[in-house]
Amino acid sequence: MTGSYYRRAEGSGGTGDVIYESTDLTRSNWGQIQHGSPPLALLTREIERLVDGSGQRIARLSLDILGAIPVAPVRVAARVQRPGRRIALLEAEMFTCDDDRPVARLSAWALATSDTAAVSSDRHAPLISGPSLPPPEWFAQASGYAHSVRWRVQPDAPDGTAVAWLSPQVHLVDSEPTTALQRLAMVVDSANGVGAALDVNEYVFMNTDTVVHLHRLPIGADFGLRARASIGPDGVGATTAELFDDDGFFGTSAQALLVQRR
Repeated sequence: MTGSYYRRAEGSGGTGDVIYESTDLTRSNWGQIQHGSPPLALLTREIERLVDGSGQRIARLSLDILGAIPVAPVRVAARVQRPGRRIALLEAEMFTCDDDRPVARLSAWALATSDTAAVSSDRHAPLISGPSLPPPEWFAQASGYAHSVRWRVQPDAPDGTAVAWLSPQVHLVDSEPTTALQRLAMVVDSANGVGAALDVNEYVFMNTDTVVHLHRLPIGADFGLRARASIGPDGVGATTAELFDDDGFFGTSAQALLVQRR
């Protein structure tokens, strides 16, 4: 891996807050703003630190993008919003450093773990990776975040649902190790691109959120997204995806879309 989405900055922005420099690798295909996955991954990192050693694990991540996230220094803070031994709600926020504007908020449910291996089950068979197809046309013209992730586009599923395997090729923060959940967060916002139902040259279809439910934690650094978008008649859409790793199906994601003609 070479490069990272964020570099830890000197100093801090308050008790427990951390300031990060955003690199150009965070830049989205929609302009000089960050793609949703790097902020999701950075906030997931902060929440995992709060959960560590609690006997709980993250079962849901829900990112709300509160405004345009500039490719600039950002401040991050995390807290336990609703403590509990079996169920806890945690929250992490990202702020701009120039005007202290909140730009992203991640909430996470953490649930107590126990041994349910005898009754565990998946509702989808494993996703088999085959030879890659050429990436989308927009990918060749893209820069920033698009080239921080390896895309292996697969043939569509029989029902027309788009399929791609994605793996991050850079670090999250400096050269620090990342967890599998952070690596998932580094790519899962791209479900909107994988399952795109519209021509990116004719329409903007930006997601306002990304919600991930995990019936088990992901493993590794290679994630299969089987995604499909639905577009309503009034400028609103939704993308849903099933998520896979080398062991099979482990969760789902959903995103609300603002759809506008260019």
